[in-house]
Amino acid sequence: MPFDVRLPTVLRQHAGGQAAVQANGETLGEAVEDLVRQFPGLAGQVVTDEGTLHKFVNVYVNDDDARYLDKLDTKLTEGDVISILPAVAGGQG
Repeated sequence: MPFDVRLPTVLRQHAGGQAAVQANGETLGEAVEDLVRQFPGLAGQVVTDEGTLHKFVNVYVNDDDARYLDKLDTKLTEGDVISILPAVAGGQG
């Protein structure tokens, strides 16, 4: 089943400039694999060479951070929306 995947501006260049694309899978991991298959330039941006979520990217299923769910094993259900956001760090101490 296809899921909407929302991409931040910084990643859109790897997806033909699209703000949202679709990916298929029963789990978040399968959807990410399908996303990377469609748009190979996203591979190093979203997942590491080891196949885990990149630590500088936050991935949400609906409004829930995948790190606090089952990470890439998170089950997807009809109507879920995946959002990929760059992590924000830094600031003044």
